[in-house]
Amino acid sequence: MGKRGARGNANASGAGATGRSGPQGRAAPQGRAPQGRAARQRRRGPQRRTGRSRLLLLAGSLIAVTLLGGVALAQWPGGDSSATEPGNIAASPMEEQPPLPVDTAPVKPSASPKPSPSDSPKAGDVPRSGPGTFTTAQASGKVVGTGGPLRRYQVQVEDGSGVSAKQAAVDIQAILSDPRSWAAHGKGRFQLVASGADVVIKIATPRTTDKLCASVGDTGGELNCEVAGGVVVNLKRWVTGSPQYDGPPAEYRHLIINHEIGHLIGYHQHMACPGAGKPAPVMMQQIKGLNGCTSNAWPYTAAGTFITGPSVP
Repeated sequence: MGKRGARGNANASGAGATGRSGPQGRAAPQGRAPQGRAARQRRRGPQRRTGRSRLLLLAGSLIAVTLLGGVALAQWPGGDSSATEPGNIAASPMEEQPPLPVDTAPVKPSASPKPSPSDSPKAGDVPRSGPGTFTTAQASGKVVGTGGPLRRYQVQVEDGSGVSAKQAAVDIQAILSDPRSWAAHGKGRFQLVASGADVVIKIATPRTTDKLCASVGDTGGELNCEVAGGVVVNLKRWVTGSPQYDGPPAEYRHLIINHEIGHLIGYHQHMACPGAGKPAPVMMQQIKGLNGCTSNAWPYTAAGTFITGPSVP
C-alpha cells in the first residue's frame, strides 16, 4: 500500500477529527461538509490563485523598476561617453577664448628707471647655444588692431634658454596691443594663437639665431632678424637688452618686437636719426648707436605721431 493510503488509514482510525474515509470509507456526520480530497482541493484553490497573483504582481513590479532604472541610466551624463567629466572643461574655439592679461597703459621708455647692476642679467648668464628645438607657447588671445591684414602669430622659445614660452607670449601680446604700436594705427591686425599661425616669433640662443638668420645676413651672435614667415629674436638681446638703449632690458624687448614686426609689415629699409635730441625711429638700428637721438621703443608717440627719419640703404 502506498504512503498516501497509509496516511489515510491513520486519519480514519482517529477520533473523527478529519472525517476522511479509509479504504472501506465511512459516511461523514450529518451537517458537516464532506472532508474528502476533492473538498480539500476546493478550499486550497482560492489560496493558490491568490499566491500566484501576488507572485505575478511582484514580478511585474521588478520588471517595471528595471525598465525605469535603464531609462534613468541612459539619461545620466555618466552613461554618455562623449560627456565632459567634472573638472575637465572642453576646449573652446580660439575666437571664444579670453585674451591673456594685457597692460595697455602707455609708459614712456625714457621715464623708466635703470636697473641696478646687481639686477641686470649678465651676458655670461645667457647660453650661447641650444639644441635647436623649441617649445610653443600654449596661449591665445583676441584680435588686436584697427585695420589691415590679420596675422596670426605663434611664440616659440628654444629649449634650455631659461625663458618661459608662455610668459614671452604674454609680453609680446602686450607690446603689440600697446596704443603706440603698429596695430593701433591701422598697420595690421594681430592675434596670438597656439597653432595655425601665419607668423612664428622665435626666441633662440645666439648660435641658433645665427643659423636661422643666415639666409638674410650675418647676425654675429648679437642681432635679431626677420625671415620669411617669421621673426628670430636673439636670446642675448631679449635677456640683457642693449648697452645703447637708455632703459631696462624688459623695455628693450618692445624695440625688438616693434622693429622686426616693422620689417614684416613692409618697412624693409632702416631709418637714421632725424636730429640731435629727437627720439630715434623704431626702424633705426639703435644697437649700433643713437647718433644724437634719444632711445625709443615705439613706432608712434602717445599722441599718435609716427616717428620717422631718413632712409638708410
